[in-house]
Parts: sequence; structure tokens; C-alpha cells
Amino acid sequence: MSDLKEKYNKTIKAKLKETFKYENVMEIPKIEKIVINRGMGESVTNSKVVDYSVDQLLMISGQKPVVTKAKKSISNFKLRQGVPVGCKVTLRADKMYDFLTKFINVSLPKIRDFRGLPTNCFDGRGNYTLGIKEDTIFPEVRLDNVDRVRGYDITIVTSAKTDKEAFELLKLVGMPFRK
Repeated sequence: MSDLKEKYNKTIKAKLKETFKYENVMEIPKIEKIVINRGMGESVTNSKVVDYSVDQLLMISGQKPVVTKAKKSISNFKLRQGVPVGCKVTLRADKMYDFLTKFINVSLPKIRDFRGLPTNCFDGRGNYTLGIKEDTIFPEVRLDNVDRVRGYDITIVTSAKTDKEAFELLKLVGMPFRK
């Protein structure tokens, strides 16, 4: 069992129950999954971008990503239906906790001029989405293999009913939010 999962079960659950006065232990919010997504608009002109992104996401997450394809053709963007336009991976259970530990302790400190994560990225239902501008912050990404710096969207899905509960959960997990 990962350290973060152990910490959640031993201390974070108790603090959340005390803070929000939950009657039932099933009401206590938890992190359900983490979705890492990359949209690749340039894949229309450069087909190697898809393979590169899939390999990179596989290294970062330890799980094979799914290639997402265009649902409709849009002539202004030279986009045809069925053309790969992105890739995503959904992490659950131990892989999710391992990724979150690595993300908080190793990757986030590598961001230039990092002053904390923004607190306004909650969606109103207790989920948190942040955009990472550079893929080079992850230790698995080799700088000599990077042809162009690209980013990711990382969504942390929680079972919290409100943003306040989700914020408190993520803060206790160790997410470095801005003051």
C-alpha cells in the first residue's frame, strides 16, 4: 500500500470527519480517479506527435493511454472525423496514489517560479483540474527526446459534494495551494 493511501486512511479521514461533522464514514470524501489528458491539434499535420505523446504518457503514468479521435469534421481546422486529436489515461487505486505522490513531491517543485497551485480551478462539484504547460517537469521525460514542449490537463476527481470539501481533502493530501 502506498504511503499516501495509508496517510489518507489513518489521519486525513479523521480530520475531514471532525472538520465537516460527518455522521457516516461513507460521507467522507476521497479521491476517486485522476485523468491525464493531452490535446494535440498539430496531429493533423504531423502524425508522429500521436505516437510520441502516447509513449510519453505511458512513461509518466505507467498505464497505456487511449487515443481520442475527432467526432466531427471541421473544415476550418482541416480536421476530419476519426483523425487522432489527443490521448488520455485514467488512473485509479494504487497507480493513482503513486502518481499523485510523485506529482506533488517531484514534479511540482520543478516548475519555474512556482508559487503554489491556483485555488479557482474547482468545477463546483468537488473536482480539480489544472493545466501543466511543460511536460519536462516529469522525471521520466528525457530532455534530449523532446522536440517541442507540450502540456497536459490533469483532473483530480473526488467524491466530495462541494468545492470546500474537495479543497480541504486535497490540502490535507499535500497539494501546495497558493496562500
